[in-house]
Amino acid sequence: MNNYLVDHFEQDDDSYNADVHIRHLRETISVMRDRLEAVRSESDAAVQQAVQSSTDTIQQLKNTASSLRDELESLRFEKEAAVQQAVQRSADEIQQLKNTASSLRDELESLRFEKEAAVQQAVQRSADEIQQLKNTASSLRNELEILRFEHGVKLKDYRAEKDKENRQLKKTISILRTKLEEKVLE
Repeated sequence: MNNYLVDHFEQDDDSYNADVHIRHLRETISVMRDRLEAVRSESDAAVQQAVQSSTDTIQQLKNTASSLRDELESLRFEKEAAVQQAVQRSADEIQQLKNTASSLRDELESLRFEKEAAVQQAVQRSADEIQQLKNTASSLRNELEILRFEHGVKLKDYRAEKDKENRQLKKTISILRTKLEEKVLE
């Protein structure tokens, strides 16, 4: 029986808690509805204010667009005038550049002619110098041949003299050896 009472009290306690919870949820819903109504009211006021602000902005934008159209038309006229001036300046500059190019072509031709003449002179000077160097080389070759010949003769004479001297020395050595051998034998 105690279990029955405990179960019964527990059920009553659960039921009470559920009722409190339901009451609390109903109060929360009521508060939420009141807030939702306040938000809707504020939202409607904000929409009305936004519509009025948009209407004012639209009118300002129409006025600005009209002003910009006028300014654009003025700028088109100024642009056309500036383009005409730029075209005229470009035509003048083109003519000046053509004149400058013609003058530079003439100067370039003159410089080419001068360069070709300078190259011809340099080639002639080089040819003269090459001929002089060839003559010098030929002369030096001849001198070298003479020096080689003279050196060959001197070398041949020197060798002959040294051979003669060697023979004399050998003869002297042979005589001395013989004399020495004779003295040793005595």
